[in-house]
Amino acid sequence: MARALARGWGEPVLCSDAGSGRAARLVAEVGGEAVASNAELAQRAELVVLCHKPPQLEAVAEQVGGHARAVASILATTPVTAVQAAYPDVPVVRALPNTPVEVRRGVVCLMVPPDIDPQIGRDFRERFARLGRVVEMDDPEIDLAMAVMSNTPAYVALLVEAQVDAAVKHGMPAAHAAELFVETLAGTAELLAARGYDTLAVRREVTSPGGSTARGVATLEAAGLRTAFADALAAVLGDRAR
Repeated sequence: MARALARGWGEPVLCSDAGSGRAARLVAEVGGEAVASNAELAQRAELVVLCHKPPQLEAVAEQVGGHARAVASILATTPVTAVQAAYPDVPVVRALPNTPVEVRRGVVCLMVPPDIDPQIGRDFRERFARLGRVVEMDDPEIDLAMAVMSNTPAYVALLVEAQVDAAVKHGMPAAHAAELFVETLAGTAELLAARGYDTLAVRREVTSPGGSTARGVATLEAAGLRTAFADALAAVLGDRAR
């Protein structure tokens, strides 16, 4: 996710890692510097974006705390209050981006605490707005949002694979099938947004009674498409879904 954010922002970055070498590879691509420590990064950066694993919150905060000017956390299942406790007296926001931020067509769920300095809040909002659509929401809703949008690029890629495989079985070259399906997905997404996300209206416009689309949709419904997505959401949420 750090790489997707850096690519989307398209500017040199300061970054660090735990010895994996990924920081050096990232700056070789987008520019900037792989620094020797988290403390040095915090001392030099205007904004620290936490992209590490959630259980590392306290350990990283011990290195960064006292140096950071502002913190944005993209840590899953980690409420903003936990990050604020780890970084007292530092402006903190919680963000949940998905991977299309890499091409500035992502969605970023954002929680800006109400007591944050208004100018700092505007700076956070402007920076994340450069990556796509920002949707502000309360902190508890962000974990549910993860199951709705953070995993969705993988689901869409799987749908593309399935549609391409089906087309190839009927004689269409895979490259043509992939281009047709992906471009249709992109256009349909734009159409849905233009229609206020009215999925039923868009579906009815292309579905003639007894026609080919009606037969295809009926087949997908009979195969359990809705149930599969409901089960996937429940699986991602785990205990929260019970």
